[in-house]
Amino acid sequence: MPEGDTVWLTARRLREALAGRPLTRSDFRTPRLATKDLRGRTVQEVASRGKHLLIRIEGGLTVHVHLLMEGKWRVRAAGPPPPRDHTLRLVLENAEWQALGFSLGILELFPTTEEPRVVDRLGPDLLDPEWSPDLAAEAVRRLGEDPERAIGEALLDQSRLAGIGNVYKAEILYLRGIDPWTPVRAVPDLLAVVALSRRLLNANKERYGHITTGDRRPGREHWVYGRAGRACRRCGTRVRRADQKSDAGERVTFWCPRCQPPH
Repeated sequence: MPEGDTVWLTARRLREALAGRPLTRSDFRTPRLATKDLRGRTVQEVASRGKHLLIRIEGGLTVHVHLLMEGKWRVRAAGPPPPRDHTLRLVLENAEWQALGFSLGILELFPTTEEPRVVDRLGPDLLDPEWSPDLAAEAVRRLGEDPERAIGEALLDQSRLAGIGNVYKAEILYLRGIDPWTPVRAVPDLLAVVALSRRLLNANKERYGHITTGDRRPGREHWVYGRAGRACRRCGTRVRRADQKSDAGERVTFWCPRCQPPH
């Protein structure tokens, strides 16, 4: 599932291609929205909120997209007909650019006034340009609302703080030396966890790919994620993996049992 930094970068690419330009093509390839036509309306803004994309359209409309597990956008020069691809869900085109949305997990069109029903349940957005100590404190407060919950589960809960996915969850907990099943109440410094989360997402938001080691070479990008059975980069212990609950179902977790001792 794309994480908050990937969605942020996707929003920027769509904003650069679409914002301020009237649409010349609007094609919703999903039965519920197939008759909707946005041609002639100007795209006013494209914003990200955690893992959600909000495309605001002239006339008080919002296209809401969540990529879920496999969604992606492709932007190319305008002109050629959209591809015949059964995974294509939305085409938005202006005189210069064509934006193609594939395998979009959630695709909705509703009045912009209804955006709060999507975003109000989310916790503080780690990539909020107006991030502040107050938002960090709010994220800590929300994480602490269920003190017996495993920290690995809590970090994936977008109502606690928005933007962390499975890759960052594993890497953040490794870098902080925290076992993923440690109850939230036993995490020694939740504020440091939040600060590291924001720092990692910010460091990667300008590029695709989540690099947490500082090494961009293939196979060296992560400390533990995707490295089950291989030696920990710090201590040599074999990295382990197991399923862990999340709001979206069980997700695989990676950790070093020595660097992240059980609580």
